[in-house]
Amino acid sequence: MNRKETGVPVTTTPYQESVAAYWNAEENPVNLKLGEVSGTYHHHYGIGDVTWDVLKGPDGPERDARIIAEMHRLETAQATYLLDQLGPICAADRLLDAGSGRGGTSFMANLRFGCQVDGISISAKQVDFANQQAKDRDVAHAVTFHLRNMLDNGFPDATFQAIWNNESTMYTDLHELFAEHAR
Repeated sequence: MNRKETGVPVTTTPYQESVAAYWNAEENPVNLKLGEVSGTYHHHYGIGDVTWDVLKGPDGPERDARIIAEMHRLETAQATYLLDQLGPICAADRLLDAGSGRGGTSFMANLRFGCQVDGISISAKQVDFANQQAKDRDVAHAVTFHLRNMLDNGFPDATFQAIWNNESTMYTDLHELFAEHAR
């Protein structure tokens, strides 16, 4: 698998190839259902106090909809928490979502800060989905997703004001990752 922009290999190890293959083949509709709640598609867990009342009532479509909405609320809370940790960000800044998945947090960052956001993933399927979302939201000029490896992202040194990972560090060597983030 090569970077769309440069032809440089995206994955460099058999393990990375297996991770990319997994996410390119993933068909579980749960994340799509969660994203349909607000149009913001995440690809991670959530944080916060659960509203257990969503489980009350008989099984069926209404109960399922309440559960999906609650799960989406929790995953959005996690993304909001991460954005809260970035410090002062202004519209002139540029951010990187390393392991961006379907792009939900990148869109939230752009909406919140008004700045340019780049997302990177080794999954072509996720990158294509997220770039289509950027077009659909009319923010493709400011939010762009790239088929790149977070261990060698291909951007020049000191490009980003802030970088975050959300449930993607488990796929990397942390020493390599933080060295790449620090440059």
